[in-house]
Amino acid sequence: MPTMEKAERMEELVCRCEPEIFLLRDDGRTPNNPVFPLLLYRAAVVFPQELDPAEVLEKIFAGNGWGSGWRNGIFDFLHFHTQAHEVLGIARGEARVQFGGKTGRVIKVAAGDVVVLPAGTGHQRIGPARDLLVVGAYPPGGKYDQPQPGSVDGRAARDRIARVPMPATDPVYGATGPLAAHWHRAAGASVDS
Repeated sequence: MPTMEKAERMEELVCRCEPEIFLLRDDGRTPNNPVFPLLLYRAAVVFPQELDPAEVLEKIFAGNGWGSGWRNGIFDFLHFHTQAHEVLGIARGEARVQFGGKTGRVIKVAAGDVVVLPAGTGHQRIGPARDLLVVGAYPPGGKYDQPQPGSVDGRAARDRIARVPMPATDPVYGATGPLAAHWHRAAGASVDS
């Protein structure tokens, strides 16, 4: 398979789109994020047949400052991260994923979609996945953890989530991406409340 050098520029593989926005509330067991919404970019990345789609996502995320990447699927058990935001890029296949805990939203994701999860967002794959390959990454400064509802003290989890800083860049679009606008707006609204 050709290397990424075959692509003239990474920007040519990114489709500019506005995200779908979901503010997921604490359900008493899954904290979610009290300020920042989940952002879903539909068909945000195109994958030329000659390139490895996972490598494309890794390069895009790393180029925008999101690292510590991994390749896998999405776990079929409910979990969240209390010390880091996370991006999930769908490199191949499709799946139904429940975001926000047991009372959250079930969303079908497919190759080219990118989901930005603020710290605390519950997520799990629902049912089987078809040929699923996901690339995940984190902004600098976060510490990976993976608690499940009921496995950590809720108050301590919420305190850790509240201390996770807003990332400097959008994992797909960089410093001028929609993440900054939507999350700054949400943070400002939270302060005003």
